[in-house]
Amino acid sequence: MVDAEKRLLAHALQDTDNQHFVLLSESCVPLHNFDYIYNYLMHANMSFVDCFLDPGPHGNGRYSEHMLPEVEKKDFRKGAQWFSMRRQHALIVMADSLYYSRFRDYCKPGFDGKNCIADEHYLPTFFNMIDPGGIANWSVTHVDWSERKWHPKSYKAQDVTEDLLNNITSIDLSIHVTSEAKVYISSTFSYFNNTVKLVNDWYNLVSGMVSNDRVTYSQENSTPKP
Repeated sequence: MVDAEKRLLAHALQDTDNQHFVLLSESCVPLHNFDYIYNYLMHANMSFVDCFLDPGPHGNGRYSEHMLPEVEKKDFRKGAQWFSMRRQHALIVMADSLYYSRFRDYCKPGFDGKNCIADEHYLPTFFNMIDPGGIANWSVTHVDWSERKWHPKSYKAQDVTEDLLNNITSIDLSIHVTSEAKVYISSTFSYFNNTVKLVNDWYNLVSGMVSNDRVTYSQENSTPKP
């Protein structure tokens, strides 16, 4: 998957007019018109790359010491594979071979008896290491994990109401569900509220179901409002 992402970026970068690069699934639905989304992204001063610490078995539990010394466990991060990336960041990703090779060789299903998913870890870890202040620590997609199942909530036609759209666009917290059954609530200002937000009802987080046993809250990586 990471190979495919890098190939897409390489192809898109050939056009010097392209200044922002967005990767979405086929079932992402925009909540704003094209001009609104285009203008917001073109004037954004950061890339939207989901990035959070998951101390559980499907987060840091996937880390392999074979990644040393380039990638240390304390820097290992996780996030959705969907992103919106500035040209400067896309060029840095394409120039990287050192960190990429660690994930290509040692973050793959079955290696060391672990189920490491490179597209959930490479970009979050890479940007956490080389430019943590240049990313928003969440993607431009929205998923609802409140049902606590293996898959996020799917929106059917009858679910799409004005209230639903207003609720999504007024969200002011980035919530990450970890594989330790904890919910980390970031104090990041919302990019959904009066800005661009895309609905993604497809993304399947491999980290698994959230237990009802305990839910704790903490704050991580506060990002100022642009």
